[in-house]
Amino acid sequence: MKWRCGVCGYIHDGDQPPEKCPKCGAPREKFAQLTEEEAGLIDRSRYTNNLHAKLIALMQKVEALADEGIKDNLDPGCLTVFQAAKKQAHILAQMAKAEIQTHISKGKWG
Repeated sequence: MKWRCGVCGYIHDGDQPPEKCPKCGAPREKFAQLTEEEAGLIDRSRYTNNLHAKLIALMQKVEALADEGIKDNLDPGCLTVFQAAKKQAHILAQMAKAEIQTHISKGKWG
C-alpha cells in the first residue's frame, strides 16, 4: 500500500500511514491511501526516474572526461571529439532533468 501526505506530498510505503510525516511532521490523519492504479504509476515512475538520475550522473562523468580531453588538446581532431562529447552530454543531462520535472508535474513521482 502507498499513502500520500496531503500537506507535502510525501509518499509512504506500508500497511498503515506513519504516525507523522517524516518530511513535514503532519499527523497520520493527513495521509490518504492511493489507489492501486496510482500506486502502480508511482512504482513505474520510481524505476524510470532512477534511470534518468543514473543517466544524469553518467553524463556528468562524460562531461568531466571531455574536459580532460579538451585540456590535453592533443590535436584538432581530438579536441573536436571531446568538445562534441561535452556538449551532447550536457544536452542529454538537461533532457533527463526536464523529463523528471515533467513526471513530477504529472504526479509520476514518489
